[in-house]
Amino acid sequence: MDVHYRKLENMYAAAPINQFYSPIMTVSEGVAEIEINANSSLHHSAGAVHGSVYFKMLDDAAFFAASSLESEVFVLTTSFTTYLTRPISEGAMRSVGKVVNKNKSQFIVEAVVYDAENREIGRGNGVFVRSKQQLADVNGYGV
Repeated sequence: MDVHYRKLENMYAAAPINQFYSPIMTVSEGVAEIEINANSSLHHSAGAVHGSVYFKMLDDAAFFAASSLESEVFVLTTSFTTYLTRPISEGAMRSVGKVVNKNKSQFIVEAVVYDAENREIGRGNGVFVRSKQQLADVNGYGV
């Protein structure tokens, strides 16, 4: 499965949106961890990191945790609930997603995002399902 995890990491790095965020991701069985550096380019008008960045960090970590357990097809987020618990304006953001339940039709995943001092700044949970799209056909996966 290590090859699958590395392919998922390559797929994530190849996503055009990640040219803006410059994240670093590691994947293992049922777990994904992502780091970015928050700076003023991610701020809303009041000078803190925009909630969409929290959502991206949480959803991406949860998505790849689920994807780590599915080596044939792309998974899809069907729902995701986000809780923003602490604002930050700069520094490292690290999200960790963990699969908490898996069955024939879906994955349930929890994720937490932390600041540079390892304080929880947000959390979320989501439901992910298998699509019909083969991973081998997804940009960056086969690299």
